[in-house]
Amino acid sequence: MDILLNEKKVETGDGSTLEDVRRSHKADADIMIVNGFPAGPDHILHDGDSVALIRRGEMMGKEELEALMAARHTPGVHAKLKGSFVGIAGAGGLGSHVAMALVRIGVGRILIVDMDVVEPSNLNRQLYRIDQIGEPKVEALARNLREANPYVRIDILNEEITTDNCVKIFRECDLVIEAFDTPKAKADLINTILTRLPEMRVVAGSGLAGYGSSNTIRTERVGRLYICGDRRSEAGEGSGLMAPRVMITAGHQANQAVRILLGEDDVG
Repeated sequence: MDILLNEKKVETGDGSTLEDVRRSHKADADIMIVNGFPAGPDHILHDGDSVALIRRGEMMGKEELEALMAARHTPGVHAKLKGSFVGIAGAGGLGSHVAMALVRIGVGRILIVDMDVVEPSNLNRQLYRIDQIGEPKVEALARNLREANPYVRIDILNEEITTDNCVKIFRECDLVIEAFDTPKAKADLINTILTRLPEMRVVAGSGLAGYGSSNTIRTERVGRLYICGDRRSEAGEGSGLMAPRVMITAGHQANQAVRILLGEDDVG
């Protein structure tokens, strides 16, 4: 019978156990997974089973890791995402979480642009650690992302984004994630990109402060602009930026980016 072993087809005898396969193919493996779930050595395998054998702490090669990370994708999805290039304007609460989602799903190249450093107040909602306080955000974030998937290309630019340089920075990207904090910076970036790059699509965030209902956060489309959030709740006294709603909005942005990259232009 045939099984998938670390995403490669191998032949094994009828009635083979997981231990039989481990001894034959990866005797030092101490993590054994069958069809997405941990299994013991006496587990009997069946034709078509998907088996992952992993040695704890081992750094797998690029091809094997990519195959295992993409195992839950439908056919063809990983290839499209691997060939995509996403620009992220801002590495704060939205940008850092969007970047991690895209790295985990296997988007092949990501450009992150920000000029800030990690501050203690960032830790309540942004993807940084205490030991990274004082570091440039783009450098700290790139390191965190590479720990999740070392084989994605991550480009960083520690620079302020302006109406003068944003077109040059993002013109090679397939789409741009807008992840700024201030309304003016958001509007300037969106208007400039949409006006001067007529094929570009922008996925923006608007309205994510406080701890209101999760269900008020949605994704809307206006031409080549996709807006994620409730479009009302602004950060202010009594309505601060908090991790749950920031992360929900970032999830909307990341999912919409994936839909666009896979040829789904609508908001679902």
